[in-house]
Amino acid sequence: MKQESFSSLDYAHKKKRPKRDIFLGEMDAAVPWARLEGLIEPYYVKPRKGRPQMPLIVMLRIYFLQQWYGLSDPGAEEALYDIHSMRGFVGLELGRDAIPDETTILNFRHLLEKYDLTKSLFEVVKSYLEEQ
Repeated sequence: MKQESFSSLDYAHKKKRPKRDIFLGEMDAAVPWARLEGLIEPYYVKPRKGRPQMPLIVMLRIYFLQQWYGLSDPGAEEALYDIHSMRGFVGLELGRDAIPDETTILNFRHLLEKYDLTKSLFEVVKSYLEEQ
């Protein structure tokens, strides 16, 4: 388990939960993350050299944030630096974790588009919600 920073602990104990926190908590519980990861994992090849690759779940959650909030790739990067609830949803902590840059976010989106996985993601979520 990762240790939380003082700012995260302070944020967790605030008196009022903003609507964004509530929404992201509901989506965290409603979306079948493991199923979606399993769908993308065969295409998410680990690089042999260069900088370390971001975890698949982090990139997947960023993609969903982009869809829910209409964020561009640069907008998603900026939001992750600025908005604590979005960083928390994605599982990143400022000062401890690297925040993916807009090119990394763009490359992940292009991966989903290249293998036509966006439609599959929608179908998995839709069928999961129908099961529930």
